[in-house]
Amino acid sequence: MSRDESLPAATGAEPGPEPGGQYAPPQVAGSTLRSQVLELIDDVLTDTASDGKWARIQLRRLLAANPDEPERALLQHLITVTTTDLTDSLADDASPHEEMGRDSSAPSNPRHLPVSLDPRGYKRVRAVLGTRMLLTAFQPIRELPAGNVAGFEALARFVSRDGAGADSWFREAAAIGLGADLEIAALHSALSAAGEIPAHLFVAFNLSPATCTDPRVQALLGNGQVALDRIVIELAGSLVGAELDGLIRMLTPLRQRGLRLAVDGSGAGAASRDQILQLLPDIIKLDCSFIDGLMHPVEGRPAGMDVVELAKQIGAAVSAEGIESQAGLTAVTQAGIATGQGYLLGRPSVHPLDWSAWIAEAATADVAASTESGNPGPGVTH
Repeated sequence: MSRDESLPAATGAEPGPEPGGQYAPPQVAGSTLRSQVLELIDDVLTDTASDGKWARIQLRRLLAANPDEPERALLQHLITVTTTDLTDSLADDASPHEEMGRDSSAPSNPRHLPVSLDPRGYKRVRAVLGTRMLLTAFQPIRELPAGNVAGFEALARFVSRDGAGADSWFREAAAIGLGADLEIAALHSALSAAGEIPAHLFVAFNLSPATCTDPRVQALLGNGQVALDRIVIELAGSLVGAELDGLIRMLTPLRQRGLRLAVDGSGAGAASRDQILQLLPDIIKLDCSFIDGLMHPVEGRPAGMDVVELAKQIGAAVSAEGIESQAGLTAVTQAGIATGQGYLLGRPSVHPLDWSAWIAEAATADVAASTESGNPGPGVTH
């Protein structure tokens, strides 16, 4: 599953449309994100490079205009920097290979820029690894058809001046031999940010099959602040036959302690039937191509329904991603899919106000369900 496929992170407190009804976001800020933001701001302001002078001036002005919201100031700064640099780049070096996102009729993804093997690429990846200049965005995953928030997917967001999306960063890192290091840095950041998510909600993290077998991953997951029974590992990228045995060996002890595994059942990098039967994932994710097949079947049964049947056979849940329209949501719900995510149900956001709103919504739904059943919900006493 692509790290960029769920659209750019929201840049403000913008609760997305939710099937469960309206809610008022509580005014609570996350200390984890703020500490990340303040470190990034300090890095920009203490940089002495002459070509960064205008950036320092702009950031100081934005901080003065938003004295109590450093997150908003930094995000506005990054939007301006990215737009300026990307416009200059396209004007100077337009290339048909720079467009690797969705077609123009769909909401645009972060731009995929070509991977460069220039030494500067190595330097900038090393800089990210050294300074941890990346953020974590969360996107809600909702139960269907009720629309209650069941958990979140963590997505990496990099601080860069070229507008490159996360996939481009990870491809570049892999090309220069730093792929596992960058994935593990993103996982470390995401696990830290996941401390803001209440214990009754799960959190999904993306890792490539190769990186999953790195001993550092097992240590991070097994000894982190997020309980293993709340963690879902989503395999990002294609599975190579030779990786399966090592992957199963690494995941087995963690899965015995509650960790869950998700694989792609459609789209680029989808696991084959044999691989699914070997891995026995807890969740099979189906992307927008599956949703398109539901809405526009060519003939007979829509493509992807065989995977849904396979999921039933092995006891795996099915989750849809890339739900961008009401028609898509209706099609997925009618197909009996258990959970879903996408722009329609909540865009990825790095802003703690959005996280707090989704969390409050989930808590409200839990209390309502407990009240109906006659049992107190989490944290509720009679």
